[in-house]
Amino acid sequence: QVQLVESGGGLVQAGGSLRLSCAASGRTFSSYAMGWFRQAPGKEREFVAAISRSGGKTYYDDSVKGRFTISRDNAKNTVYLQMNSLKPEDTAVYYCARGDYSGSLYYIPGREALYDYWGQGTQVTVSS
Repeated sequence: QVQLVESGGGLVQAGGSLRLSCAASGRTFSSYAMGWFRQAPGKEREFVAAISRSGGKTYYDDSVKGRFTISRDNAKNTVYLQMNSLKPEDTAVYYCARGDYSGSLYYIPGREALYDYWGQGTQVTVSS
């Protein structure tokens, strides 16, 4: 059983920065792509960013491109989301998730349904 634990959320003013972390249990972290999603109150969960198992490929939603950076440290079983220039509309619960297995070092799941393990989420609140 894989466990994902997010941390690093909090309250920040618009224009500020936060760095989220997601620590994974198990010995197979480096075999899977990882993603970050978010869910704002009253809205559906949406994709934010993803990174391939090797870290060599990343993908972002247009709403965060240029402001957020996803990275991973396979030696520490951890994926990160550096969030800069935060906006009030970034306010949400942020979740990390593990993608389905692929032998490719550069594979990134194309649909939310292809992520099979999820963390409990961490709240990010951006004040105006």
